[in-house]
This record gives sequence, structure tokens and C-alpha cells, in this order.
Amino acid sequence: MTLGELLKPADVVLVDGNRRISTAIKYLTQSTWSHAAIYIGRTAGTGDQPAFVEADVETGVHVVGLDSFAGLQLRLCRPIGLTQEDAARVVAHVCERIGNCYDLKNVFDLLRYLLPTPPVPSGWRRRMLALGSGDPTRAICSSLIAEAFQSVRFPILPLIELLPELARDCDDCLHEQWHIRHHSLFVPRDFDVSPYFAIIKPNTSNGFDYHALPWDSSGIVSADSSLGGWDRPGDLDVSAVIDNALNAG
Repeated sequence: MTLGELLKPADVVLVDGNRRISTAIKYLTQSTWSHAAIYIGRTAGTGDQPAFVEADVETGVHVVGLDSFAGLQLRLCRPIGLTQEDAARVVAHVCERIGNCYDLKNVFDLLRYLLPTPPVPSGWRRRMLALGSGDPTRAICSSLIAEAFQSVRFPILPLIELLPELARDCDDCLHEQWHIRHHSLFVPRDFDVSPYFAIIKPNTSNGFDYHALPWDSSGIVSADSSLGGWDRPGDLDVSAVIDNALNAG
């Protein structure tokens, strides 16, 4: 089953980009993912192929087809338990912002948070942000999507505070108070690590059977053989390799 057949409205696709800014984002966020887009369905504007809304530095918030991510590593994140009605609201939220600009000020604010300097505790860096430009017609890829989910009160990485329970018969009881983190503080990796988004992989939805894989029955290969420089294990002196490793250590 292909990725296009698995998609549902409001699914988030994370992208391992290959542009210069992508490398910078992956380094700063310590993550594989440099970009995020949200699936909105199939539209005539993309040749009836799966369509996504994304925010791009050059073109702002716009619609792209699945072929825009061809050749790139992708991860499909699905909001767990999101109703069809709320999924439609999330999609409508991002579609209403098509044509908006990219918020470069938000990028610089995120850099201030993510960079290890100035040397302040990591818990304080988030407070140092100006929370983007403050202009509702501007967005970056992750903040656009985070704001859409927060519009229906769907959690991504909420701030959870423990407060004393007011029950008279339980002095030590606590209850949770959830707080919404500002949408401008999210980065693509947050959808990956969020416990409220499931990671969907094509093979797991296609009756994957590892017994049916076309394995080579002649044995395991290792370095320097005809398969791009690999050898059979019998040609390798394992003891010598171990001795060399121990001596090198």
C-alpha cells in the first residue's frame, strides 16, 4: 500500500528535507525532520493527487501535491481519535490561511530558543521568545499546523501542571491542569514525539509478512563481496577483527 492510499484528512507528514535551510533546522532541533505539511484531501489543482498545505520560505502558505516530496524521507503522523468533524475543522483552518506569508521573525525567535547560547537554562529560553511576528497572516510550517489542531483543542505537547485536589477527604490528592503551548513554539519533530499522534507506516497497513520476503538463502553477507563490496562470513577472520579492536582500544 502506498502513502497516498493511507492518507486521511488532517494527517501530518514530516519531511527530511535536503535544502540548506533544512540542514540548519535539523541541526538546531536535533531531529531528522525539517519540514511539516498537512493533508487536506485531493484537489483538482494538484491533478487529483493527494494535496497538502505547507508554509514555505519562498512562497508562503500554499498547496502542494504528494509529488513535491518525491525522493525524500517522510513520516506520516495521525492524530489519535480525532473525529471527522474536527478533522474537517483543522483542514478548513489551514485552507483559510492559503496565501499568507512565511513568518521569518518566528524562525529567528525559534533560533534564539534552540541555540545553546546565550547560556541560560533551557526552561527559560522559551520565555525569551517574542512569539513570532504577532501578525495572524504569517506562519511557519509547524506553527500553522499546531494552531490548526489547537483550534479544536487537540493536544500536541501540552504543558501539564499538577495542582492540589480540593476534596476534603484527600489532602495529598492532585489533579492535572493542562495548558496550551503557544503555536509559534512548535517545530516539526514535536508531531513525531507527541504521544497523541500515531506513526503510520505503509507496511503495517498492508498485511506485512516477513516470511514472504525474497531473502538470499545462501547465507549472510558482510564487507567486500560482489554485492557492492561484501563477503560471506566464512571469508572473515572474526577473531582477528576482535583482537584488532581490543588492541586499538
